[in-house]
Amino acid sequence: MNNFGGVSIPNFIGSLKTLRHLNLSGASFGGSLPSFLGNLTSLRYLDLNTCFSNSNKNDLHWLSTLSNLKHQNLESVDLSMARTYWLEAVNMLPSLEELQLPACGLSILPLSLPLVNLSSLSVLDLSNNGFNSSIPSWLFNISGLEYLDLNSNKIRGEIPDGFADMHFLRNLDLSENSFIEGKLLRRNLRNLCNLLVLDLSFNKISGDIGLFTSSLSRCNNCSLESLHLGYNELGGFLPDSLGHLRNLKNLLLMQNYFLGSIPESIWNLSSLEFFDLSANGMKGTIPRSLGQLSSLVSLDINDNQWEDVITEAHFSNLTSLKELSIVQISGNITLMFNVTSNRIPPFKLIYINLRSCLVGPEFPTWLRHQNELRFIAVWNAGILGSVPDWFWKLDLVLDVLDFSSNQLTGTIPNSIKLTPKDSLGSLTAVKFLSLSRNNLSGEISPTLQNCTSIQSLDLGDNRLSGDIPTWIGETMPSLLVLNLRSNLFTGDIPRELCNLALLHILDLGENNLSGSVPRCIGNMSGFSSIINDTRYESDIDLSSNNLSGDLPEELTNLSRLGTLNLSMNHLTGMIPAGIGRLQLLETLDLSRNQLSGMIPQSMVSMTSLNHLNLSYNNLSGKIPSANQFQTFTDPSIYEGNNGLCGLPLTTCNDDDDESSNSPGSGNKDNENGDDHQMLWFYISMGPGFVVGFWGVYGTLIVKKSWRRVYFEFLDDMKERVTVFVLLNLARLRRSMNKKGTQA
Repeated sequence: MNNFGGVSIPNFIGSLKTLRHLNLSGASFGGSLPSFLGNLTSLRYLDLNTCFSNSNKNDLHWLSTLSNLKHQNLESVDLSMARTYWLEAVNMLPSLEELQLPACGLSILPLSLPLVNLSSLSVLDLSNNGFNSSIPSWLFNISGLEYLDLNSNKIRGEIPDGFADMHFLRNLDLSENSFIEGKLLRRNLRNLCNLLVLDLSFNKISGDIGLFTSSLSRCNNCSLESLHLGYNELGGFLPDSLGHLRNLKNLLLMQNYFLGSIPESIWNLSSLEFFDLSANGMKGTIPRSLGQLSSLVSLDINDNQWEDVITEAHFSNLTSLKELSIVQISGNITLMFNVTSNRIPPFKLIYINLRSCLVGPEFPTWLRHQNELRFIAVWNAGILGSVPDWFWKLDLVLDVLDFSSNQLTGTIPNSIKLTPKDSLGSLTAVKFLSLSRNNLSGEISPTLQNCTSIQSLDLGDNRLSGDIPTWIGETMPSLLVLNLRSNLFTGDIPRELCNLALLHILDLGENNLSGSVPRCIGNMSGFSSIINDTRYESDIDLSSNNLSGDLPEELTNLSRLGTLNLSMNHLTGMIPAGIGRLQLLETLDLSRNQLSGMIPQSMVSMTSLNHLNLSYNNLSGKIPSANQFQTFTDPSIYEGNNGLCGLPLTTCNDDDDESSNSPGSGNKDNENGDDHQMLWFYISMGPGFVVGFWGVYGTLIVKKSWRRVYFEFLDDMKERVTVFVLLNLARLRRSMNKKGTQA
C-alpha cells in the first residue's frame, strides 16, 4: 500500500488504453476521480478502495465506456454527487461480475430498474450507504447473484419472498438496518440450500424460527455455516430442526426472547465452533449432549436463568473449548456444578466467566490444570475458605482475576511463584483484579505493587486493615479504578494517591480513615479531563470515615466529576464558593458533617445535579431557588441545619433575606472584615471633619471681604425666609375666615 500524500491521480494513467488491471487502493491520493479513467476501455479490474486521503465528491459519468469491466471496487469513495444515477451508470456494464460500493454516500436505492443489464453480476456490496427504502424488486432479477451485502443501512419493511428464488446465493447480509421487521417464514428464504452465511442481526424481526429452520433442513445437503439472528425480537422455543443444520459453525442467537431449554438435537452440530445464546432470559436445562461438540471453541449462555446440574458429561468431549461464559440473571443460584474434584477437564480454557453458579464450597481444583487462562471471573459461586497456594503459583499471564462475592478468607500471599523469565507470574500483567465482597483480612499484600499494568483494583467489602499503602500511588500509573470500600483501613489518605493521573473512580468509603482530604486531589487529571478520547464515569466517595478539616477549594478543579460523597465525616468550614464549576456533577452528598456558612450561590449553575444531600450540618441562610434547586423538593436533604430557610423549608422573613444577602451572614471571617471596615471609617471621619470645618471657616476668618459677603448672604436669606413665612400665614388666616363666614 502506497501513500502519495494527497496528490491527484496522475494524468498519464489515462493514456494506458490497453491496461487491464488497475489497483490504486489505499494510495492516499487527493482531488477527485478523473474523467480520463473512461479512456481505459480495455480495463477488466478496477480497485480504488479508499484511494483518497480526503473525502471528495465524485461523479460516475466516465464509467459508461468501460464495457469490459468485470471487477469494480470504489469502497469509501464519496459518490454522493452520483446518488441519483449511480444504478443507471453501473447497469451499462454487462460484463460486471463484482460491484463493491460500500460507504460511498449513495443514499438513494431505486426501487425499480426497467431493464436489468447485470446478468453476470455475482457479488454486490452496497453496505453502509444510508439507504432509506425497502429492498427493491430488481435485485431478484440478478439470478446469478452469490454475495449480497446491504448491512448498515436504513432498509425497512419485511424480507421479500423473492429471495427464495435466488438459488445461487451463498452470502446474504441484511444486518444492522434496524427497520427490517416481520417474521421468518418458510416462503421467505426457502430453497436457499447453497447459502453459507446468513446475517439478519440488529433488526426487528419477530416470531419463532421453527418454520424457517425446518425449510432449510429439508435441503438434501444444507450448506449453511453461519447463522446470525442476534439482536432481534425473536421468541418461542428453540426448534429441534436446529440440529439438522449440520454444517453450522457459528450459531448466534443472542439478545432475543427465546424460551425454555437448549434442544437435545444440538449434539448433531458437530462442526459448531461458536454458540451464543446470551441475553434471552431462558429458563430451562442445558442438555448433556452439548458435551459432544468437539469443535466448540466458544460457549456463551450468559444472562439466562438455567435450572440444572452441570456434570462431567456436559464437558466430556469439549476438547476445543477456549471460552466458557455462564452468567445467571438472578443472584439466586439455580445452576450447580457437580464435577469430581480430581477430574482433569478435556479443554484448556483461555476465558472463563461464571456468575451466580454454585461452584463451591471448595475452591475449584480443576482450575489447576488450566495453564492458558487469561481471564478468570468466578463470582457469587459459593466458594468458602482461602485461595490455595497452588493457585498463586500457577504460571499464568492474567488480564482479569475476579473472585468477588464469595466467602474467601485469609490473606493475599506475600510471595508469588517466579516464572523462568524471572518475572512475576499470575498477577504481574493483570489489568483487572477484584476480590471484593469476601472475608479477606490482614494488610494489602506488597506483592500487588508488582501489578504495574493494573487498571482496576477492587478489594472492597472485606476486613482488610492497616494503612492504605503509599505504593499504590507510586507503582500503578495506569490505575483507573480504586475501590477499597468497607474495610478496616486506618490512618491518613496517602498523598501519593494524587499521582494516579488516570484515576476516575476513587472509593475509600466506610473505613476508619482520619486526617484531612488531601488538597492535591484537585490535581488528579483523571477527574478533570477525557482519558484516551474516552469519557469515563468519574466518582469520589470518602464517606463514613473520620476525616476532619475543611473542604479543599481544589476539589472544584475536578470538572468531570460525576459523584462526590463526603458524608458522615467531621468536616468543618464552608462549602467552597467555586463548587459551581463542577458542571457535570450529578450526585453531591455532604450530609452529617459540621459544615457552616451559606449554600454557595454558584451551585445554581450545576444543572446536571440530580441528587443532593446537605442534611445535618450547621448551614445557614437562604436556600438557592434557581435551576436545579427548584427540583429539590424533599425537605429531608436540608434537615438538621437550623439556620437554613427557604423552599422546601420554612419561608425566610425579611431579616433572613437581609442577613442571607449580607456578605457577612454566617461567616465569621466576613464579620471580622466588617469590624475592620468600621474601624477605618471612624478613624477617617475625624480628619475629614477637621479638613471640612477649617476649609470653610478658616477661610472666613482670614479673608475679611469673603466674611462680609458671606454674612450679607445669610442676612438676605433670613429676610427672604421670614417674608415667605409671614405671607403664607396671612393667606391661611384669610382662607379660614371665609370658610367661617359661609358656615
